[in-house]
Amino acid sequence: MPEQNMPTRKTTADRTRRAVLFAGGALMLAAGFGPRGARAQTTNKMHIGVIGSGHIGGTIGGLWVKAGHQVLFSSRHPEELKDLVTGLGTLAQAGTVEQAIAFGDALFIAVPYGAMPQIGQDYGAALKGKIMLDAGNAVPQRDGNAIFEEVERDGIGEVSQKYLPGVRLVRAFNTLNYKIFESEANRPDPKLAVPIAGDDPEAVQVAAGLVRDAGFDPVVVGKLADAKRFQRGTSGYGQNVTAAELRQKLSLTP
Repeated sequence: MPEQNMPTRKTTADRTRRAVLFAGGALMLAAGFGPRGARAQTTNKMHIGVIGSGHIGGTIGGLWVKAGHQVLFSSRHPEELKDLVTGLGTLAQAGTVEQAIAFGDALFIAVPYGAMPQIGQDYGAALKGKIMLDAGNAVPQRDGNAIFEEVERDGIGEVSQKYLPGVRLVRAFNTLNYKIFESEANRPDPKLAVPIAGDDPEAVQVAAGLVRDAGFDPVVVGKLADAKRFQRGTSGYGQNVTAAELRQKLSLTP
């Protein structure tokens, strides 16, 4: 993607300040993640890099564009994303994975889970310190038995962190089909619940704000180790429910 087609970028200090303001606003809105905070949306707009722009990446990234964020969708073949970004308007653009990482104040990764080790190997240095929402699921038929068994044994949050060391990781948007996210986004209250989990408090607050901006209600389940409670094949997975209902199913404090 030619450099002249990329948006004018602010200084590193400006980008950092914007991300901190966004996280701080989300923190105030999300304190306790009660019903009133869950209905509020963030006001500070971010630059978001999407790694893997298929069904989930395209759908969630598109919802962020509609909420006013600038989103760079990436894939190994960015030219194939032309129709996606054209349909979303001027806040959306396509590029390489390298460009998405550099562009994003926050990142969203939605790739086949078997690709996670290679992504960490190829882009690890550039990813360090980045806030990243991880929507991957380990599927043995697609990703291989080895990584699937590792996820089953250790929990997907900790496995993702292993392959993406130094990333400020938050698990999110992994529990439902993209068609459900597409149809249920911004529905009347009570909103559809999206469970999230992460070890970095600021990253969790940023992720919670982005979940709201996509039109859903974030439910913080706990640390990355707790992400196993809503990974594929568990009781927290596949739940098309409200935040109150999800908290009840997972025995979380209201």
